[in-house]
Amino acid sequence: MSALEGTRVIDLSTGIAGGFCTKLLGDFGADVIKVEPPGGGGLRDFGPFADAVSAAETGALHLYLDTSKRSITLDLGTPTGQELLARLLATADAVVDDRPLGNLESEGFSASRLSHDFPQLVVSYLSTYGQSGPWAQLPSTNLTAFAAGGQMATTGDPDREPLKNGGSQADYQLGLNGFTATLAGLWAASDSGTGDAIDVAGMECMASTLELMLNTYAYAHIDYWNGRKGNVLSGVLGLYPCENGYLGVHAMPRNFPALARLMDADWMLEDERFRDAAGRLAHDDELRAMVYAWASGQEKHAAYERAGQAHAPVAYVHEMSDLFQSPQLTARDYLQELNHPVAGELTYPGPLFRMADTPSSLRRAPLLGEHTGEVLAELGLQPHDIEVLRGTGVV
Repeated sequence: MSALEGTRVIDLSTGIAGGFCTKLLGDFGADVIKVEPPGGGGLRDFGPFADAVSAAETGALHLYLDTSKRSITLDLGTPTGQELLARLLATADAVVDDRPLGNLESEGFSASRLSHDFPQLVVSYLSTYGQSGPWAQLPSTNLTAFAAGGQMATTGDPDREPLKNGGSQADYQLGLNGFTATLAGLWAASDSGTGDAIDVAGMECMASTLELMLNTYAYAHIDYWNGRKGNVLSGVLGLYPCENGYLGVHAMPRNFPALARLMDADWMLEDERFRDAAGRLAHDDELRAMVYAWASGQEKHAAYERAGQAHAPVAYVHEMSDLFQSPQLTARDYLQELNHPVAGELTYPGPLFRMADTPSSLRRAPLLGEHTGEVLAELGLQPHDIEVLRGTGVV
């Protein structure tokens, strides 16, 4: 039995945040019903595509983020489509929506109607700025969430413009927090019998991960980092180029001796410039130069193996090929093969966490509208009724 078996979630989202949130719910057993427009769209529009001819079925984001879901098509711009959604919501425990503010209301589902007609529902709204405040209606992207949440102010070289983190991490953080918030809502509803409206803002998710920067400014009104630091914060903390990539070094005072031995520089432990933290700080430029010189002659895999044997705080930056060949991920069966009827057999990331007694179960992404007939039949519609709806373009 899966952890969320018996829980039904309606996925109205079209972006990464909602897609990731509901993917996680589905991977751990929830019956996630993804409601899509009859012509497709949303995550299906993003490549790369395993098969350009069948792009709607083989986009990378769709194949990954729509795992473990059922797909139905509904034209929510029609009264019939809205009525069918209402019947679906009556059977559900939660609904997740990451579309722009007002979409759900324009389809006839205001907050007051949702709480009155579907009191059991946990309604999770995922957006960059939240459902209230002066910016709530503003258009936004993954980039604006990074910028507005403060992350970009800390990222990049000190003499260059701010940078955003690679990929769509702001969206994934919003989805991850949406997953947690939805679980909390479901837990509360299981006790009270009444759902809740949950407002998750990506800007706040980003600001919540600023660690000491936000706190330091709150306490002392100063910038903790005193500006961006780039990839090397100090001689003992940073990313250094090596022969075939980058080595990450993070040596605290207690494990500097192990780093020195790894670099075949035991003499530093007796040198007054480097034998204690104060000396190393005072001679940081010299220390950086030594670490740069050492790293430049290292092969990353061999250096990492020696660092492990020496208990030295050095690791290498994993490229995508390194992840696929990782003995650690292989031993834990993290990368999993799924066979899709159009995209074929591909490798997918596995579960975000492991549960011993209620494991996750990764299932392939659905074809567009693959489960429309099945879900509508569960609502009591007869085959003839479903065919009429198909003929009119409602589904």
